[in-house]
Amino acid sequence: MTSRADERLLQQLQRETFDYFWHEANPANGLIPDRTQEGSPASIAATGLGLSIYPVAVERGFLKRGPAADRTLRTLRFFWQSEQSERAGATGYQGFYYHYLDVTTGCRAWKCELSTIDTAFLLASALLSAQYFDANTHKEREIRELAESLYRRANWQWALNHSRAVTHGWKPARGFLRYHWQGYCEALILYVLALGSPSYPIPPSSYETWLSTYQWKKFYDIEFLYAGPLFIHQMSHLWIDFRGIQDEFMRAKKIDYFENSRRATYIQQCYAIRNPRNFTGYGRFCWGITASDGPGEKVLRIKGVKRRFYHYIARGVPHGPDDGTLAPWAAVASLPFAPEIVLPTMHHFAESRLKVASPYGFKATFNETYPAPQGRKYGWISPWHIGLNQGPIVMMIENYRTSLLWRLMRRCSPLVNGLRRAGFAGGWLGSEKAKKDCDNPPRRAREMPLRRESIPWRRE
Repeated sequence: MTSRADERLLQQLQRETFDYFWHEANPANGLIPDRTQEGSPASIAATGLGLSIYPVAVERGFLKRGPAADRTLRTLRFFWQSEQSERAGATGYQGFYYHYLDVTTGCRAWKCELSTIDTAFLLASALLSAQYFDANTHKEREIRELAESLYRRANWQWALNHSRAVTHGWKPARGFLRYHWQGYCEALILYVLALGSPSYPIPPSSYETWLSTYQWKKFYDIEFLYAGPLFIHQMSHLWIDFRGIQDEFMRAKKIDYFENSRRATYIQQCYAIRNPRNFTGYGRFCWGITASDGPGEKVLRIKGVKRRFYHYIARGVPHGPDDGTLAPWAAVASLPFAPEIVLPTMHHFAESRLKVASPYGFKATFNETYPAPQGRKYGWISPWHIGLNQGPIVMMIENYRTSLLWRLMRRCSPLVNGLRRAGFAGGWLGSEKAKKDCDNPPRRAREMPLRRESIPWRRE
């Protein structure tokens, strides 16, 4: 149960973090920069997360419903009307979009890839918008129609590239990237959406291929489906309520993905307490190791120990890489799984002055081991806020407080159909009420019974 101090922190952090999406966006097309660094292109993932966050802002009183619907509609119109072709300067192709876009023109930036995973995040958020904006008005009807049209246009069968697993992406002239989505990772939401597509569904055998690449491991007497970076255990949970529903793999392990993420959160804390590499600051309420920015590519000798530091890398536990860089957002995004250890960690970060001179909540990352400029206590601190980090903070705090986003997406027919085609059953997915809800328009979120639910963590 949260205290008044907890609620104050959660409310303040949600508000400050939401402001990134509202104030940094291009209001003309809804595109949101990847980061606050000057000249940063838009990220389609960050833009998608913005769509998921606007309903939270309305329910929390940060934003009126009208402006939220306007921004959502402009964003969806941009993606629907922007150029879809093989031309290198287009916005997308085959219903997918380039990872980075010019904030002003919306054209492909940095010669980046057409990204299947970032498109999945964008489409999940578009579908969530369709669930929330359910009023019988011209504006909200258009939101629902555009969201459905964007989802239907994504050609997931093309993205298989004649294989069983979905490819990471595609580039003009070069064609498909060599990698496919295999091994437990953030692509769980991608496979669910691809399976549920009413126009270009992938076969269930693709999901079977995905499951066949999982690794079940045991660390610190805790067994779980392994992935080192913490964000992997969170991203699909932004939209999908995995409490009590299981696919074939989880049925065999007698847990669900929610419980698995809870265990992954505890493993992060256990690793920080043990601190095998003796980094400064790690401890019971100071952890959060994930894919993130760092101090930069350097090798330094610190207190007689040779340390190698990295810029952006997929940091993870317990095998690393680990250079002492922690991401407060990654800890916060585990709030629904393990509030008893995340809330004290959030207070620790708040007391560590990681919000000083920061208009958008916690700084993205910090590293206390890295030598600090004179007078600075906390070593290296990222100068940027990053959209892909900011979104999970707002969304997972809200899922913890009210289950708002999970309850909206429980009524999303494509998502429900994708889960069932993947073999998920049980819990809310298996009830007759859930099946009927799938075919009926959702009530507004504020009319839904909102309550917290939890699954106690246990060691098997």
